[in-house]
Amino acid sequence: MRLRNKPWAKDMINDNLDLISIQPENMPGKWQSRFEKEQPLFIEVGSGKGRFITELAKQNPQNNYIGMEVQEGAIALLLKKQVELKLPNLQLLLANGADLSEYFAENEVSGVYLNFSDPWPKTRHEKRRLTYKSFLKQYQYILKDDGSLKFKTDNQGLFEYSLISMNNFGMKFDEISLDLHNDEILNQNNIETEYEEKFSKKGFRINYLKAHF
Repeated sequence: MRLRNKPWAKDMINDNLDLISIQPENMPGKWQSRFEKEQPLFIEVGSGKGRFITELAKQNPQNNYIGMEVQEGAIALLLKKQVELKLPNLQLLLANGADLSEYFAENEVSGVYLNFSDPWPKTRHEKRRLTYKSFLKQYQYILKDDGSLKFKTDNQGLFEYSLISMNNFGMKFDEISLDLHNDEILNQNNIETEYEEKFSKKGFRINYLKAHF
């Protein structure tokens, strides 16, 4: 979902480069230097306005997190929250998820979150889906051997596609739910995104999976 242009976004980003990286190509293997402590590192690809990643960082001070977003307007809204919160275990990244292997070193990341990614439903746009094989190859590269990928979507077509794509890539599934919010066990620690709350209230089922390479 595209956000309206934020005239103040560029200035805010440039004024807070201690909280957000705009040159990630210089950072592979060095991300821990941007945090107060060296801890397991997790990233969310496509953080939107940031409700999920900020709450995740609050609840898990024992981990470090990076909220990654390609839309300047969206990352600026997330940055605005982080300027107020100043969570020591959260950094932001303005970059395209298609280039992860250029931004992170091999085996640098403990987990990847994909929340309500653009489904790109047209066949000609398949390669843009964040669960297409080229993206999976990058997740495999940056993840540690025991690292995991967690994925949520309300789009049934994208979820079915993702299951097939991951299976064909050789991934193993640890958890799967076709109705996360009605799963008493898996929903216990679920943190909703803004999008998730909106559409679940309209009756959309939330699909979820956790997998590893």
